[in-house]
Amino acid sequence: MFHPDEQQFDACLPRIAEAVPIRSLYDAQIFARRWAIRDKDPALKALVRSLNKVRSGEHAASAFGELKSALAQRGLLRRSAD
Repeated sequence: MFHPDEQQFDACLPRIAEAVPIRSLYDAQIFARRWAIRDKDPALKALVRSLNKVRSGEHAASAFGELKSALAQRGLLRRSAD
């Protein structure tokens, strides 16, 4: 089951000083859209499509995992210190 509280994290973008808190599916969708526009990477566009197709908690958890994985691969994932 999807629990948003367990999925919270901070995402970073190159050349941006502050991290962006990702606390909900909506936050993840907005961040991914802006990231895809900024970097023009086809893999990011596929990630945006995946986030936009979420219709259940299970799919949301999977989409969050994909976003976190993409961020981690690029060194842009920062765990929040809550």
